[in-house]
Amino acid sequence: MSAVSSRLPVFPWDKLEPYKATAAAHPDGIVDLSVGTPVDPVPALVQEALAGAADSPGYPTVWGTPALRDAIKGWLEKRLGARSVEHTNILPVVGSKELVAWLPTQLGLGAGDQVAYPRLAYPTYEVGARLCGAEAVVYDDPTELDPTHLKLLWLNSPSNPTGRVLAKDELVRIVAWAREHDVLVFSDECYLELGWEAEPVSVLHPDVCGGSFDGIVAVHSLSKRSNLAGYRAAFVAGDARVLGELLQIRKHGGMMTAAPVQAATVAALGDDVHVQEQRARYAARRAALREALEQHGFRIEHSEASLYLWATRDEGCWETVAHLAELGILVAPGDFYGVAGERFVRVAFTATDERVEAAVKRLAR
Repeated sequence: MSAVSSRLPVFPWDKLEPYKATAAAHPDGIVDLSVGTPVDPVPALVQEALAGAADSPGYPTVWGTPALRDAIKGWLEKRLGARSVEHTNILPVVGSKELVAWLPTQLGLGAGDQVAYPRLAYPTYEVGARLCGAEAVVYDDPTELDPTHLKLLWLNSPSNPTGRVLAKDELVRIVAWAREHDVLVFSDECYLELGWEAEPVSVLHPDVCGGSFDGIVAVHSLSKRSNLAGYRAAFVAGDARVLGELLQIRKHGGMMTAAPVQAATVAALGDDVHVQEQRARYAARRAALREALEQHGFRIEHSEASLYLWATRDEGCWETVAHLAELGILVAPGDFYGVAGERFVRVAFTATDERVEAAVKRLAR
């Protein structure tokens, strides 16, 4: 019996350990700008909702409570401009990474099928294809792909790692092409509320989907917008036929969002104040780091949205990682996201204000 892990690439973050040790040896400590994990407090109203639902002795449902589905529906309509959303168009998931990794398997894909994703992309898209034995295919423009064996097309706007935002007309063109060729589109929109120099648009917006969710599903997470990475709170929305199939599979697999987390999600989606407060924190950190990096000799490309700066000194990414590690700053090498990133690094601005200030001072020397 062959191990499933043999199908997978080396876990990329393990390669950073020597550089992390170098950065940690800095007299003033490490400034970790690599992973992009939230560091600010979970909003009080969310903590209160979680605690209030702590006495939850029964099993939660995979589909989620009616209150959760109502909250998601309301958010989709208010924030994304989606119309005619029904409960059948909504499915909670146990964090978006789990969904991305296991989606091709749950869709029944395998040998002979293709899963496509951007040339520079979140590594878990490839992992999902490999787990089920499908072929992973990268693209610059998905409409240039041969659709013959293409079963799943991943979009990612705003992009991780580049922060690039797909314009509305690009989304319209891609969705139309995918529908013409019967290719299922999953759009990873987890950074949609973090647009800085562009306003991201969802595939669920009627101007993009034409008022129909056929063949399209959007993926959303509360990890970034509400500091809930530790809660594993996320959901998908779109084609009811696709989500109905996923619901049946996930019921058999027991893939349930914990009841207190469901209650916390309702509270988070119902409040805009904490989202704006967190955006302001990130905006200040982004501005400070961008200026410091540019003055240090970096060029920033894309980065109009998300929680990252896509930066280069026109050298190999590991040279840049090593250089910054000597300053006590840890960043992610661009080749984690594909060979096209081999001369870039991804710089997260999710560290505390104090650590960002430390990085700015070190880059000024």
